[in-house]
Amino acid sequence: MSGASLGSGDNGARVQRQGIPKLFWKILITASAAGGAFLLTILLNGDNNDIWQWVASIVLGSATLIVQYLVDFGERLEVVEESQRRHIDDMKQSLANHHAEMRTAVDQSFAKINEATELFSKVDGSVLRSEEVTRLVKAYTQVGDEAPGIVKSFAEEELKRLAELMEDLISGRADSSFENHEWLIDLALCVKKTLYATSTTVDRDFWSSEPAKRYLSAQEKAIKTRGVEVRRLFLVDEPEEVTEALEQLCARQRRYGIDARIGVQSQLDPGGTVMDFIIFDGELSYETRPDNHVRPDMTMLRMKHEHVEDRVNLFNELWAATEPDHEPEPELGSVRRRLRRVAE
Repeated sequence: MSGASLGSGDNGARVQRQGIPKLFWKILITASAAGGAFLLTILLNGDNNDIWQWVASIVLGSATLIVQYLVDFGERLEVVEESQRRHIDDMKQSLANHHAEMRTAVDQSFAKINEATELFSKVDGSVLRSEEVTRLVKAYTQVGDEAPGIVKSFAEEELKRLAELMEDLISGRADSSFENHEWLIDLALCVKKTLYATSTTVDRDFWSSEPAKRYLSAQEKAIKTRGVEVRRLFLVDEPEEVTEALEQLCARQRRYGIDARIGVQSQLDPGGTVMDFIIFDGELSYETRPDNHVRPDMTMLRMKHEHVEDRVNLFNELWAATEPDHEPEPELGSVRRRLRRVAE
């Protein structure tokens, strides 16, 4: 760093503007002071003592030079101190910002830990099996770490759909925009006491499909291992629709331990129709809605007590009306009212 670059004040500015080195000014000032001292000693010392004149001029010139360098040193020291102060202030601000960022990160991390701890505490206290939730979380994190991009995206979509289903179950209703056979089979695997179902012409083709075989196997297992009572009422509109194929379907289901019957809706109420529904343990109703081509295009799970109770009562009335030796006339009014309530 040159002396010219550290000059301050108007004098320094003039020096820089004129392009004269600061060292030249020091020499000029020193020489002027020495010369002035030499002349002054000549005037004051009349005996013309050359030694005293030279000593005085050298001392005064040296002192002048030293003072100039001390002034320069002081200016440079002030510049260095100011630079150090700014550097220290910047470091303090940087440390303060870093401390604030670290504190925020730590607070967020502890918040996430507390949230995770609270979540798993609720899982442990839930009646659901906590090991399955832990297994899900562990598997999801492994997929995120190891799987390729398309697999990660697929896992996220599946997890999103599972989360939406859990939220829907809390609200008491869940819908699927297609005939969800997986829900049906899983519910058959979970049922503990009763399974009451109606089957109309809308789902008649279902019984020859592969999901139907798994569904019937799940019902057979429920009957044999858990003592579940399974009743299925096949409904047709007119008596001539009671075909040999339908009767064979009923007989085949009875071999699984299912109590299967056929009901003619025109004999119960000529203007009434019943949609397909399955009641599991008297607590959940699995229902399908047909499209314009009379094919199931939507699956609905309903868990509201009033709705499920209404379905249970309707099924019991229809079931009682199909008993071989039952006289249906006294109950026709009640059955008609029930049919109208579900024919929406």
